[in-house]
Amino acid sequence: MTVLKTCARLWVDDLDASLPSLRTLVGAEPDLRFAFDAIELAVLGDFLVIAGPPAERARYAHASATVVVDDLDAVVAALTAEGGVVTTPEATSPTGRYLYARHAGGAEVEYVEWVPELVDRIITAPPAQAG
Repeated sequence: MTVLKTCARLWVDDLDASLPSLRTLVGAEPDLRFAFDAIELAVLGDFLVIAGPPAERARYAHASATVVVDDLDAVVAALTAEGGVVTTPEATSPTGRYLYARHAGGAEVEYVEWVPELVDRIITAPPAQAG
């Protein structure tokens, strides 16, 4: 199991309003932007920007970070062996498989196994610079 990317979560009311300053800070365009349920998300550098109505964002606020891994099953095995528990069972999104887990120490994290196309484009390929 390998951690491919770790994203800090940024909670915003308006995705379009939040992206210009992040583009300047990161020096790049979003690697990924998509809608999921009633929220919009963008991956920009090491940020996962989550936008939408506060009540909808609250459904996902229990996790402190989003961690992209190469093998979700191996993550579950490692976490449960160390006393962690899956708090939201595996499901799918436009990016691949994901779940939420609480570590033995109490931290809750969203773990995602991206589809191969995203790993190739975002992790393997060099980042595009803003122009």
